[in-house]
Amino acid sequence: MTGAPGTGDAAWAPRRARTAAGVQAATGTRATAGARTAAGARAERGFDPRGFAAALLDLDGVITDTASLHARCWKRALDDFLARWSARTGRRLRAFDPLEDYLRHIDGKPRIDGARDFAAARGLDPTLPEVRRDLEEVARRKDALFSEALRKEGVQVFEGSVRFLRYVRAKGLRTAVVSSSHHAEEILRAASLLELFDARVDGHLIDRLGLPGKPAPDTFLHAAARLAVEPGRAFVAEDALAGVEAGRAGGFGLVIGVARRAAPEALRAAGADLVVGDLGELVP
Repeated sequence: MTGAPGTGDAAWAPRRARTAAGVQAATGTRATAGARTAAGARAERGFDPRGFAAALLDLDGVITDTASLHARCWKRALDDFLARWSARTGRRLRAFDPLEDYLRHIDGKPRIDGARDFAAARGLDPTLPEVRRDLEEVARRKDALFSEALRKEGVQVFEGSVRFLRYVRAKGLRTAVVSSSHHAEEILRAASLLELFDARVDGHLIDRLGLPGKPAPDTFLHAAARLAVEPGRAFVAEDALAGVEAGRAGGFGLVIGVARRAAPEALRAAGADLVVGDLGELVP
């Protein structure tokens, strides 16, 4: 069984035992001691779908190789923004790093939230009207760039994740995709994967319902509700640190970190009980 460096036997143990009081104090969620203890026991034994009723998966970076495409489009949009504000402020604002900055500030979040977090990290106040207006334009431009790139380049699928989806569905689990992307349906349709999901929570639904984005757990909790499954009976699979934090905060039965771009130790620190290089590793 192979995966990303650092995702072997040691990574299959939970990050650390978490009591109900500790989780609730840290996140203000309904996590229970039983759920977290069960998660730890399952992680120590390796993944077993028995005992779960639902699987909640992120899209970009977990099912499809679109995270790198997102990062490239963010770089084009944000570097122009930084150049303008460097000229306005008279100080050099470091260019967007498509690996470090994407993972730290953007990945897994709604577009405008990621743009604001990135601007704040560069020392700009995203609450100022002129900064806010520019960031809204950045978010719109990034979306247009991504749509264009998607049409030209198509969608690459992680075949191990597709095998994993078919495996858990064959075991009777219901499945939902949970993504901040407004292109989730378009991506899944292009990849011929729509039929593998019983529910979809995407950027359009998040906007319509006013759900807080990741790292808040609301999108995952809404997906579990749509499947009529309690959080403790569902597991989350995420490659983004914000998404892993959301899974932990929601009190889900297990949080699986997929180490595509983020380091395994960073995923564990964010709350992953189990870290793999690819979900296909969990298919017998």
